[in-house]
Amino acid sequence: MRAPPCAATVEAMGIEDYGGGPGAQQTGVLVVTTNDAPGYRVEQVIGEVFGLTVRSRHLGSQIGAGLKSMIGGELKGLTKTLVETRNQAMDRLIEQAKARGANAVLMMRFDVTEAADAGTEVCAYGTAVVLVPAST
Repeated sequence: MRAPPCAATVEAMGIEDYGGGPGAQQTGVLVVTTNDAPGYRVEQVIGEVFGLTVRSRHLGSQIGAGLKSMIGGELKGLTKTLVETRNQAMDRLIEQAKARGANAVLMMRFDVTEAADAGTEVCAYGTAVVLVPAST
């Protein structure tokens, strides 16, 4: 049985690991936090889409986080888990948008809540739309 990672043994994450989700070139869906996308106009509003996941924290990360919180500093194990969780929620958002015929999601946001002491719920949500190039 493999021992769970603790804060001291978590693999180092580079700055690219902390960034946003995949780009439109990789997924075919542009995801923005703005109300519009410069150079494009909304041809069709499809409606709300979301991606949801719930993650529990394992004992190793909880112990490591508890120890780290006594001395201060970043909880790297929990940071890594949250990044992975947000990326999974974003992937699900993109898949739902594609399945409904969208090529973009406007006003994307994250909502993070505790889920009945079982873990953390992360929801990525926004408005699925079809964008076309703006007329010049």
